Amino acid sequence: MVNTMNTEEIMSKLTQFVGKYVNINEITPDLDLFASGRVNSLFAMQLVLFIEKDFGFKVENTDLDIENFKSLDALFAFIQRKLNIA
Repeated sequence: MVNTMNTEEIMSKLTQFVGKYVNINEITPDLDLFASGRVNSLFAMQLVLFIEKDFGFKVENTDLDIENFKSLDALFAFIQRKLNIA
């Protein structure tokens, strides 16, 4: 079950996914992926689909705030909140 995933597994999945689109050696966990120009709107759509599939929850319209998706740290915190992981 996805809710048993630990924090290291969450960050690992996120890093692997983002690494497909961005050279992971070029980014830090707090780098704003969109403001830096490293990703585009197509990436955002793929990211939402990835999160829904791999973490097992629906990204609601109210979740579609750039603050939830702009960096690895933001993504990690968003997924933790949605899965109720402390």
